[in-house]
Amino acid sequence: MSTLLDGLINLDITDSGYLIAEYIWIGGSGTDLRSKARTVKAPIKSPKDLPKWNYDGSSTGQAPGEDSEVILYPQAIFKDPFRKGDNILVICDCYTPAGEPIPTNKRCAAAKIFAEKAVETEVPWFGIEQEYTLLQKSVKWPLGWPIGGFPGPQGPYYCGVGADKAWGRDIVDAHYKACIYAGIQVSGINGEVMPGQWEYQVGPSVGISAGDQLWCSRYILERITELAGVVLSLDPKPIEGDWNGAGCHTNYSTLSMRNDGGYEVIKKAIEKLGLRHKDHIAAYGEGNERRLTGRHETADIHTFTWGVANRGASIRVGRDTEKEGKGYFEDRRPASNMDPYVVTSLIAYTTILYKP
Repeated sequence: MSTLLDGLINLDITDSGYLIAEYIWIGGSGTDLRSKARTVKAPIKSPKDLPKWNYDGSSTGQAPGEDSEVILYPQAIFKDPFRKGDNILVICDCYTPAGEPIPTNKRCAAAKIFAEKAVETEVPWFGIEQEYTLLQKSVKWPLGWPIGGFPGPQGPYYCGVGADKAWGRDIVDAHYKACIYAGIQVSGINGEVMPGQWEYQVGPSVGISAGDQLWCSRYILERITELAGVVLSLDPKPIEGDWNGAGCHTNYSTLSMRNDGGYEVIKKAIEKLGLRHKDHIAAYGEGNERRLTGRHETADIHTFTWGVANRGASIRVGRDTEKEGKGYFEDRRPASNMDPYVVTSLIAYTTILYKP
């Protein structure tokens, strides 16, 4: 039976003249992903070729029951690693029937910032480091950890190898390849400091595309963990105590920073980020105060600091950037559950458009 089922799941429908488009959007919590599929006539070359669609917003916490229709606008397309062939994943954002972005649609405001002439001219690059924790489905305890108990202390797990150090590598590798197949600019993976925790990096990608790619990569990870019977957690501090939290460090540069003399531009940008520290912290993810304690490679949430090669600072500048006098910097404050549309556009706004 399972062999027949596998064969049917993997049927190639290319010759039918149709493809399956999986419409993906962000739900009412601002971090939950939702999706549903529809059949569309092939070929689809861009999001503009796809019809708008709708869903019941009262079932996702995004609309009242008496006026529940929310409209999906297709915004970015990726190859579907699950259905393969010409089938696609479609990142959408959400609007009222009157065409107004709903409150959880953070993409619309971000796209406006990235469309500003001053921002476009600077070609902002983002490299986002998504940390996440894999949990055992029945007990919501990290993968590989003894039920109700703890593994040995941190130390051997970061980039670790071996059955007693690395748990969930098959999921991680499946996700890595699926993202490359989809057309996401995933640039690497590694095991993290806390066992059962991993990281992948997306970028460098430009402007609004960084958010589209990160959301799509999260969707693919959710689908793979679903297949594996494992729960994905983006909680910034999944285990209290002497364990590292989970962040979403955001590496950033502009054209001016990448060119000669860029180090001075970087220092001015960091100065502006310091002036708006509270605004950024407020937008950098829920529960981040449990992670940004000044311990476990974090800066204290109330204090803004920066330094070269300093992983305990809010902003870290790489040794290479200092040496070459140009390059990028890393904002280490965003939590693992941050909205990449909010974080990337806020960094661009503060460093390029904000005039203190």
